[in-house]
Amino acid sequence: MKIKEIRSKSILSPSKVYDYVINPYVGCQHACSYCYARFMKRFTGHKEPWGDFVDIKINAPDLLIKEIMKKKKGIVWMSGVCDPYQPLEAKYQLSRKCLDILVQKNWPVVIQTRSPLALRDIDLFKKSKKIEVGLSITTSNDEIRKVFEPGAPSVMERLKTIDSLRQNGIKTYVMIAPLLPEAEGLVSLLAGKVDYIIIDRMNYGHADKIYERHGWRQKNTDEYFDLITNRIANDCVKMGVECRWAY
Repeated sequence: MKIKEIRSKSILSPSKVYDYVINPYVGCQHACSYCYARFMKRFTGHKEPWGDFVDIKINAPDLLIKEIMKKKKGIVWMSGVCDPYQPLEAKYQLSRKCLDILVQKNWPVVIQTRSPLALRDIDLFKKSKKIEVGLSITTSNDEIRKVFEPGAPSVMERLKTIDSLRQNGIKTYVMIAPLLPEAEGLVSLLAGKVDYIIIDRMNYGHADKIYERHGWRQKNTDEYFDLITNRIANDCVKMGVECRWAY
């Protein structure tokens, strides 16, 4: 793993998903094979494979303090092209420091992660009524998870994390994105633990070879994604879980 401390020029960036996005890191240790953020290599000059490098924006909190005073209040997404709670966050605490600033200024925040490390910041989550914390969970089968997400926490760890957040009164959601094989088994595991579920299909070409290697080509088609999306949506209705689509 190539780790480099850098100084960024800005941190509170416009987003097409929410109003703003904060990415305290460039690169991600979770190394998910399908990750759309791999495109970042085109702009950073990294030669290492995705998952083998992380740049740490050590001045992120200082930048945020200045930028937040100049911009109109809006929803902040943490994070768009990295996991804000990837393992290095335990040492650098950039996500926590940025979140603390946002909470103090009463800005709404939507967090998206795969990591139980998010539980560390429950004290900050509880200080604001404008925070939602989401876990990305892509399959109910941890053996499949290992194929696509070798560096990410297990399915069970993520389920326990979302349950703990919910029990602490935090607004929670799960992003089933992308829909990996056996994703349809998640709804029964999430009922009563989330405020809503977001579904997004696999539309990234990076993992095509993995599907072919494991004989799952038929599970990477429009027909398959439509079938599983409808199945998940129907299960959500039956179990009283709000379901949203990201495509």
